[in-house]
Amino acid sequence: MKLEGIHHITLITGDAPRNVDFYARVLGLRLVKKTVNQDDPTVYHLFYADEKGSAGADITFFEYPGARRGRAGAGMVHRITWRVASPEALDFWEERLRAEDVSGLERTDGRLQFEDPEGMGLELAFAETDDEPLAAEHPEIPQEHALQGFDSVRAYATSPESSRRFLEEGLAFEPLGEAAWEARGERRGGVYRYDPPPAEHGIGGAGTVHHVAWASAMAEHEAWRRRALEAGATPTPVIDRFYFRSIYFREPSGVLFEIATLGPGFATDEPLEHLGERLSLPPDFEHLRERLEPVLTPLPNPREAWTRS
Repeated sequence: MKLEGIHHITLITGDAPRNVDFYARVLGLRLVKKTVNQDDPTVYHLFYADEKGSAGADITFFEYPGARRGRAGAGMVHRITWRVASPEALDFWEERLRAEDVSGLERTDGRLQFEDPEGMGLELAFAETDDEPLAAEHPEIPQEHALQGFDSVRAYATSPESSRRFLEEGLAFEPLGEAAWEARGERRGGVYRYDPPPAEHGIGGAGTVHHVAWASAMAEHEAWRRRALEAGATPTPVIDRFYFRSIYFREPSGVLFEIATLGPGFATDEPLEHLGERLSLPPDFEHLRERLEPVLTPLPNPREAWTRS
């Protein structure tokens, strides 16, 4: 029983319109679901991914309007890395991000580092892999240069060794060397790495990661909960998120993990060709629509401009 790499990564933003502009327009991801945080339905939960809304390409955001900027510290993810197909793709992105005046731009050893508008550390890496490329369509980004799904996440940890047994025996991650592991299933893999933490304590807020989700087959989800429990974690009960099912727990170094199922998927309540165009509410929240739509930040459909050009 193996996890199928990274399912999604969820962050916090204080500015949903700017967030949509950066992740959909600049990075070329597709806004595949505009819904609400099911634990706090007065705020958005925005999902960006490839064209099909696939697990493995799915970066998501809770919007708390005006939230102060956070800072990653021990027990927090500080960098997210996507795969690209070639060094030429890195050339393309270096030019595109420089033209957008993106902060923190630095290229070294087949990697391009930068920050999102709220300071989250991002990276593109040329990585040879047999994993299916998970790309979105964008009129300004050639398909051969598009982001192709997650490669890895990096977290700060004061003692990575304290997590080794849990990751290897509990979650069946494979060691890749010092302070690095891979969750690899039959179809896909994702890497989890630790770095020494900065001296400053972490502060949750805009531009920080809330949790990292790992992908499970639906039939194995309950078994993963039992394994996490037996390995010493305190997982939540299985929670039905409508688009997938979830359990949550903290790994020994403090990072909040989720194990999320592969399915039912984002096309459960709207057609694939119209994903993300309207506010989608799971059935248990539909009765709140008239109350929620007036308080949520107005957001444009980022693809409307394509049809006008």
